[in-house]
This record gives sequence, structure tokens and C-alpha cells, in this order.
Amino acid sequence: MSTDTITNPSDTESLTQGRWRVDPSRSSVAFRTPTLWGLATVKGRFDDYDGTLDLERNPAIELTINAGSINTENSFRDRHLRSADFFDADNHAEVRFASDSAALEGDTLKVSGQLYAAGKILPLDLDASLRRVGDELEVEARTYGDHRELGMSNGLLGMIRSPSELIVHARLVR
Repeated sequence: MSTDTITNPSDTESLTQGRWRVDPSRSSVAFRTPTLWGLATVKGRFDDYDGTLDLERNPAIELTINAGSINTENSFRDRHLRSADFFDADNHAEVRFASDSAALEGDTLKVSGQLYAAGKILPLDLDASLRRVGDELEVEARTYGDHRELGMSNGLLGMIRSPSELIVHARLVR
């Protein structure tokens, strides 16, 4: 299996045609949030998600996450994150990202979009790196968001810092 960066026009043309979908078995959606007044970092992931990339459509990128699938390896914390203090998963079962614009520049995808979580909207901009792996794509995207803009806070002054880092590593297949 060959691994290539996207360098020639025919690679770019094949990327802009057709729909790619996330293979969850070889992908991850994760986050890192500073806590304890910046002295520690909580790392976590979502275990249930789906996504697509189609540069011929709008939105070109869609990622849908089951809010209840949050996993920090701490069941007490996970229950709290699912509660109304944070994701309010009982009332807002999905976290969704949809792009407003996506432009391919070499092997970088420049993306602007909206993150919908807990009944609120957070605008996000990010650069995603694309790499061809055989007849598939590998995408690595990182961005930062302020959970307070989504109304997520448990009232513990200084306990949870901003911003949170959002990390998507995805294998895309046709």
C-alpha cells in the first residue's frame, strides 16, 4: 500500500469528485481540555460517530457524533459530561459539525464551519491535512473551541480551562 501526499493535479481532481465517508473502525474523534486551574489535562474521545467529505456539495464536510458516546475512561466524569452542565445528551443527542466552506490547497483542506452542541452553535476554522493511502484518504484535523460559548460549565471557578483541543484523525473510503 503506497502513501503519498497530494501533489499533482490528477490527485486533486480525484479528491473533488465523489463522496468519501469516515471508516469509524480506523478513525478517532478526541478532545483535550485543561483542568485543575491548568495543572492537568482531561483527554477523551467519542466512540460513536459518522462523517462524510464531498467537495462537490455543501456542506462539503459533515461529522455527526453521538453525544452520549463520550468516553474519558472515568464513568463518573462521563455521566457528568453527558448531563445538562455540559453536552445535555438527553436533550441534544448529537454533536454535529457542518462546513460552510472547504477549499483544497495542495494537501491542506481549509475549512470554516459550525459546531452544533448542547443546543448552541460555535463557529470553527481549521486546516486539515490530507494524505493519500492507497485508494483511501487519511485526514488529520485539529482546532480549538471554547466550551463556555456552548454554555458548558459546571460552575467550579477555574476548574475547567479553555480552550479545548478537538482532534479528528479519519480514514476516508469511497
